[in-house]
Amino acid sequence: MDPRIKTLVKNLIGYSTSLQPGEKILIEMFDDALPLAKALIDEAYAAGGVPFLEIKNSQLQRSLLMKASAEQLKMAASWEQARMKEMDAYIAIRASFNITEMADVPSAQLKSYQQHWVKPVHLDVRVPKTKWCILRWPNASMAQLANSSTEAFEDFYFNVCNLDYAKMAKAMDPLVELMEKTDKVKITGPGTDLSFSIKGIPAVKCSGLRNIPDGEVYTAPVKDSVNGVLAYNTPAVYQGFTYDNIRLEFKDGKIVKATANDNSKINQIFDTDEGARYIGEFALGVNPYVEHPMKDTLFDEKIKGSFHFTPGNAYDAAFNGNKSAIHWDLVCIQNPEYGGGEIWFDDRLIRKDGKFVLPELNGLNPENLM
Repeated sequence: MDPRIKTLVKNLIGYSTSLQPGEKILIEMFDDALPLAKALIDEAYAAGGVPFLEIKNSQLQRSLLMKASAEQLKMAASWEQARMKEMDAYIAIRASFNITEMADVPSAQLKSYQQHWVKPVHLDVRVPKTKWCILRWPNASMAQLANSSTEAFEDFYFNVCNLDYAKMAKAMDPLVELMEKTDKVKITGPGTDLSFSIKGIPAVKCSGLRNIPDGEVYTAPVKDSVNGVLAYNTPAVYQGFTYDNIRLEFKDGKIVKATANDNSKINQIFDTDEGARYIGEFALGVNPYVEHPMKDTLFDEKIKGSFHFTPGNAYDAAFNGNKSAIHWDLVCIQNPEYGGGEIWFDDRLIRKDGKFVLPELNGLNPENLM
């Protein structure tokens, strides 16, 4: 076995999910990650845990969703929800052969799937009640998205995933402390002039526990406090379709205008439910090895010098009252090559052109995390 896989599974079982003897863990594999799934099962047993396995295939899932009734989706969710309630931990390996597999599933069907299957199982049970971690697997499809050879992408993947996350966690503490003392946030950049409050909302560090790769600190805006305009500069894949040039206008917390390369499709997403037009998360990305978007949210939201501003459901750990069947992490990069930008906390500049400028936050700059 590749020794880098051994390192990864030890981190996933021993650190990310901290699996204890007798605890039950569901390992869910999408498409193509057999070596990692097998290694996780072995490592779970070695830790004294009780592993369970689910294998899903995107092509078959597409066929299922094309004509699935709401009642059918609710039934599937009820079975999966019952199983998830029995789990102490959950690891998902998403290794799609084709990220656009769901591109031609009708929007109404995808909306129904999100409301009746994904939300009851994952947003209502898995996220708040298990020790969970989600990661990718470096297959040829992912390498292609990153405009990379397969071998070079594997090297990148293991550098990112086997980072010293304990060191990162310690470096995040001053940012958590600062965010929890902050009221007003202002963000400026090309096409962006945004203001909101984060007063009274907890800040949470993400350092290898729930996502691999990881590297963000998140909170949420006070629900009705967001005003201004935000121009995202990172492509975003949602339900198989790639959105570009996303621009959102906010008034008193609500998205009042949304444009992209397909205005109709993006507004259908934001019309999923009332909460879809409000923001559920604001986060700063700090992973030093992730520098450019690759149309994979799990990587893109961790890009050094980035932030994401997420329409939809708020996490319980930083809850602002917003509930939705969607949670869509949209990313804006502020490094100089992407046009730069500034983030201000209570009229104090904390990050400029992707670099933290306050001495207490210097530990989160890329050169200090590698």
